[in-house]
Amino acid sequence: MELLLDTLMDALLDSAKMLPFLFLAYLLIEWLERHHGQRIEDALAGGGRWGFVPGAALGCVPQCGFSAVAANLYASRVITPGTLLAVFVATSDEAVPLLAAAPEKWGSLVLLLALKVLCGIAAGWLLDVPLRHFLPKSLYGGYAGSAEEIDCHEEHEEHSGVVLAALRHTLEIFVFILIFSIVIGLLFSLVGEDTITALLANLGPLQPMVAAILGLVPNCAASVLLAQLFLQGVISFGSLFAGLAAGAGIGLAVLWRVNPSWKQNLFMTGLLWACGSVLGILLQFLPV
Repeated sequence: MELLLDTLMDALLDSAKMLPFLFLAYLLIEWLERHHGQRIEDALAGGGRWGFVPGAALGCVPQCGFSAVAANLYASRVITPGTLLAVFVATSDEAVPLLAAAPEKWGSLVLLLALKVLCGIAAGWLLDVPLRHFLPKSLYGGYAGSAEEIDCHEEHEEHSGVVLAALRHTLEIFVFILIFSIVIGLLFSLVGEDTITALLANLGPLQPMVAAILGLVPNCAASVLLAQLFLQGVISFGSLFAGLAAGAGIGLAVLWRVNPSWKQNLFMTGLLWACGSVLGILLQFLPV
């Protein structure tokens, strides 16, 4: 009981320190969604065959709604598969405000976002330019550049103000952070921090691959867990990048729901995991 109380108190104090930064981050995100969300969606849809460039840039906006929009645009034959992949690779959703809430990790956050944009553009280019001539159309998709009707399935709440919406998101993520902090703290206390760190370190190149599998979970809890593990020094920057590059928020779930081709969906899911794993392995020994 004493161990549980100590762990709970430590987790509560550590999580509470992030609250002001989390709230400010979500305040900015909500403002962007309310005032510039439609412009961002229009820019994504109007990218054409080079849409992977704006796709990667817009995908790094820290919320998973645009990945869902991209999935719908792809299913409606408005954007190319390279654009969809670029958005998915660049998407970071809840990890961005969580890392922003830790000032000592701002350098890692800037590097993470820059690399995700660059890697998103590179992955999108490879899929749309050289590989397009070799991939079967059943896998590449039926890009036509237009659609008569698009249902993005993502209607933002307009009945609450920006401040209340930001506060709601802050409290929701705070609960996630607190739960994961308690679980990680108990594991460290019962098993030992050195033992857990050594176990994950001994995975070698498998650590980013495992993190990429975790990133495929279509829920913001996965990115929160990855960010927490990185903040506590349990996983490397390469593994964090692998998990977040493979994580597309709810975008993958929307893709499987709205796109009728299971071959395309399976191909895009496997490609997303492969991109995250390969890039994470390359970054595994980066001193960040």
